[in-house]
Amino acid sequence: MPWDPFSTLRRALWIGGGQWAGKSTVAGILAERYGLTHYHYDYHDARGHNDRRVVRRIRRGEPAEPDCETIWVHTAPEEMARQVLVEFAERFEWVQDDLRALTSPRPILAEGWGLRPDLVAPVAGSTRRMVVMVPTEEFRQRQLAELPRAGRLGHQVSDPELGQRNRIQRDRLLADDAVRGARRLDIRVIEVDGSRDAAGVADLVAAHFAPFLP
Repeated sequence: MPWDPFSTLRRALWIGGGQWAGKSTVAGILAERYGLTHYHYDYHDARGHNDRRVVRRIRRGEPAEPDCETIWVHTAPEEMARQVLVEFAERFEWVQDDLRALTSPRPILAEGWGLRPDLVAPVAGSTRRMVVMVPTEEFRQRQLAELPRAGRLGHQVSDPELGQRNRIQRDRLLADDAVRGARRLDIRVIEVDGSRDAAGVADLVAAHFAPFLP
């Protein structure tokens, strides 16, 4: 077990899964409802971890910033997904650093698509402390249509439509990988299909986490 001075990792609750499943919304609801500290993976990864990511690239002899054209237009979704999974494993060390620095009388609720079942299971006190949320294809299409940040590629490339298609297929592959990993490790999978609102999905997650909630 990695060094964990406040047992934060073993006591944390984890929500992983696919893009556009409502993970952040649900985590926010649960944090407010139960007085939990919400660790928002996407925020820390895009901001707090960026300097470390740049240094790592430079040490490898890579450009400080990745080339968006290569990533989104010229890379097949299968290769994109493979590369992201490798990066998730590397970045998870930084997540653990962040969490070890936190102490709270209540569990920390860590949420984000980079929190993969195979990464979390070795450090969590129990696989019952994790759920994986993934959208059904119908709900994914709904999110793509209704959420501006989901429905368009947020990078300047020569072929935005191809880049967006590649991104969507990559996200499907990563969601499928999360489900396979969760089922292999006996971690709860919640498929979000839009039949429940965010509060209703939060109720499902809370019921699963009930033994660990205040």
